[in-house]
Amino acid sequence: MNLSRLALPFLLLPTASVLADTFERDQALKLPDTLISANRQVEARNDSSAANTVFTREDIDRLQPSDVPDLLRRVPGVQVAQTGGRGSLPGIYIRGTQSAQSLVLVDGQRIGNSTSGDSNLQHLNIEQIERVEVLRGSRSVIYGSDAIGGVIQIFTRRGTEQGLQPRLHLGFGSQQTWERSLGLSGGDDKTRFNLGASLDETAGLDRTHESYPSDSDHDAYRNKSLSLSLSHALTDDVEVGANLLDNRGRSEFDNPFGRFDMDTFESVQQQPYSDFNVSSVSSYVDARVNETWKTRIEFGHSENREKTFDKLSDERTVFNTYRDSVNWQNDLTLNARNSLILGGDWYEDRVKSSTAFDEDSRWNRAAFIQHRYQADSFSTEIGLRHDDNQQFGSQNTWSGTFTLPLNPDNDVLLSYSEGFRAPTFNDLYYPDFSNPDLKPETSKSYELQWRSQLSDSARLEASIYRTDLEDAIIFGSNSRPQNVASARINGFEAALKQELFGWQSNLGVAIIDPRDRDTGHTLARRARRTASWDVDRQFDRLGLGASWQLVSGSYDDLNNTQSLGGYGTLGLRSSWALNREIKLDLKVDNLLDKGYSRANYSYDGAQYGYREEGRAWMFGVTWTPEIR
Repeated sequence: MNLSRLALPFLLLPTASVLADTFERDQALKLPDTLISANRQVEARNDSSAANTVFTREDIDRLQPSDVPDLLRRVPGVQVAQTGGRGSLPGIYIRGTQSAQSLVLVDGQRIGNSTSGDSNLQHLNIEQIERVEVLRGSRSVIYGSDAIGGVIQIFTRRGTEQGLQPRLHLGFGSQQTWERSLGLSGGDDKTRFNLGASLDETAGLDRTHESYPSDSDHDAYRNKSLSLSLSHALTDDVEVGANLLDNRGRSEFDNPFGRFDMDTFESVQQQPYSDFNVSSVSSYVDARVNETWKTRIEFGHSENREKTFDKLSDERTVFNTYRDSVNWQNDLTLNARNSLILGGDWYEDRVKSSTAFDEDSRWNRAAFIQHRYQADSFSTEIGLRHDDNQQFGSQNTWSGTFTLPLNPDNDVLLSYSEGFRAPTFNDLYYPDFSNPDLKPETSKSYELQWRSQLSDSARLEASIYRTDLEDAIIFGSNSRPQNVASARINGFEAALKQELFGWQSNLGVAIIDPRDRDTGHTLARRARRTASWDVDRQFDRLGLGASWQLVSGSYDDLNNTQSLGGYGTLGLRSSWALNREIKLDLKVDNLLDKGYSRANYSYDGAQYGYREEGRAWMFGVTWTPEIR
């Protein structure tokens, strides 16, 4: 990781004045009713045109998720399909799109692997996260490639202005799982910082049923994580800062497909494991030039590295991807009714691999503009973006939203948005199994939203949408990817948040119809109906909560011949504040020990489902001593 890039923004400081609120973004990250990801600026959630879900640090502590995929299962319209417990690679399906068609950011930086398109969200340690924002629906005008289904942005933990605040967490649970983390945050009216480190370990579970004898062991997982955030107000006008998140460790997994032996021309057993590293570092300058113009420039570097080994042979594979990026955005308040966003992006991807790719680097540069108009009885938002890519040339996208307030408590939003996904290095350059002539996948989305403040303690947000995908990339009969597929996804989703008799309730439901337009088949691993319900209540020092998740049946293949059964899981959780410094947590996931699978594998000519976590418990102690 080249940390010298952090110094670049400090050479570009504008001579600004009149910044009213320093640490504006740091403060907004701790608030539930603000949003940053939609337009890369702080705004009220209800003012954003994007259907969105926000988890603050307070939400994360209350819900006690095991990892980021566990948290995302609660988002209406988002499905998570893993291949065997903690540490396994998750498929993230936002509104029926596949993982590579949704963008994942850490503190504004892309962390997706540019060879496969996966973001390895399972490796981002939940203890090092301040906030998670999920946008449902295309945001390609703001972010460019990959944001067809939506955007997931992870923000690392931030400091406070209340002196020093240490924290220590220790947890132990089933499958010999240990969680250890410590941190220190603090600051004053000029500077804020947070430093945290974590170590998670678990013996794991046997991810497969029938398979080679070498797959009969438990698949262990180990994750070491480090995070750092630093922000400083040079003046009342200018804020600078840097953020770092580094996750590395080892993940064991099963391989029922075996390793192909070139001497015998047969598949033989192996015991594989991967050493992984997912990291992101960024720095920024945020300044208000005058009362009209606010500017922000960000420099970033991210790495997604993986080395896979086999305990039964000398086989080793390496897939390392690196990305450098620059983003410059200008927010202009033209008058009381008109505002403008002007910006530019540049990033370069590089690959270092044990496989010799035909090309190992490419750049992308873009410019975008978005205008917002606020009238007395309606508002509009329209944006346009132009991307220029070294490999596939140029791509234009645009979006528009019309918002009609029916009354002070009800808004209706009508939106249209375009999106695209650039082919990965595997699609374009992998030896003998690629196609350098591929075009980007494209999408057109239509959406109707209704947002209603039903009462002082109840809010409903609902959406009906349609997404049309064209030039989707699939492997043809010649084992090379081609732009031949198309899909149509219709969907409905709703989120109801309310407080009833002291209980805080969050209910999310989604119904989708994701179909291949050529065959009429349902897209693989997409359940048609999902629901999630979280209820929590605080009784003085005692907190109680429960989670109920329902997922209908789905298919594991494009031909809809391999079915996956539906299931429901129930989880319980509690917390007890012994005093102002010590809190105890206890949770039981999958209380009824429901067996289920979200993906199949093939062994010896038959299909089996990957084994997911059964009943699991976790007990934790958190100590936040006061320093006077």
